Amino acid sequence: MSQFDAITPREVSSMVAQDHQGPIGVFDSGVGGLTVLGEIRRRLPGEDILYLADQAHVPYGPRSKAQVKGFSEGIVQFLLGRGAKLIVVACNTASAAALSFLRRNFPEVPFVGMEPAVKPAAERTVSGVVGVLATPATFQGELYHRTVERFARDVTVLQHTCPGLVEEIELGRIRSQGTRDILEGALEPMLNRGVDKIVLGCTHYPFVIPVIKGIVGPEVQVIDPAPAVARQVVRMLEERELCRERRRGGRVTYLTSGDPAELGQVLTNLTGAESRPAALSWMGGELVLE
Repeated sequence: MSQFDAITPREVSSMVAQDHQGPIGVFDSGVGGLTVLGEIRRRLPGEDILYLADQAHVPYGPRSKAQVKGFSEGIVQFLLGRGAKLIVVACNTASAAALSFLRRNFPEVPFVGMEPAVKPAAERTVSGVVGVLATPATFQGELYHRTVERFARDVTVLQHTCPGLVEEIELGRIRSQGTRDILEGALEPMLNRGVDKIVLGCTHYPFVIPVIKGIVGPEVQVIDPAPAVARQVVRMLEERELCRERRRGGRVTYLTSGDPAELGQVLTNLTGAESRPAALSWMGGELVLE
């Protein structure tokens, strides 16, 4: 069982010694956060990273806010127990449902979350029509509505939830006809209304950028928020003097609450990386290594 069984999240937070030698924790419901992980690795090749995929509960999109908050809290406690110095909520749904909650309950921990890139899309649009692809939970979240209200008042924002797309990507079927059909169903109505910017509001979706570009053509810009998230990770580590001194050689450790063999195969299919993920199990709301 976890060493934190008998204490509260706030007490866990206060016990964390933010050591620059510690790893960065990154989590998502599945493999979507790998798109963020790749950008972090590109900018911080010397950092060790723990990547946790909660595949026992993927996808988070259709789940209730309370469920996602509970999963996120358990994951954060697990990552802190392994020395994480900063945690990236590399999931739009979890960021919308739980990021404010996590920051309140773990006040000493630096968090970086996902925010739909509506602002840059609204600033750059020429046609005045912006499309957003995201999960239902992201669209229902307060963060998304605040962002649209603040930055896109004079822009038409079209939305689509792309049902089934996360599941296709989780299976590594990024170029399947089923994936293309889902994307055509989402994008063609937007194209008919003159969209010129497409915002990816789910970390899974950058894996299918080539398919999206094949549908929308070169005149439509596709905006991936992962590079901006990675830049924020760098800024926060530098501000807190938590960067590792080495310039290369950082290791990534993969963990999953699902099937490690399946995750390993999908990692190879999506990224070309070969890895042997560790298996986790949920026990009474906590994650434990099997």
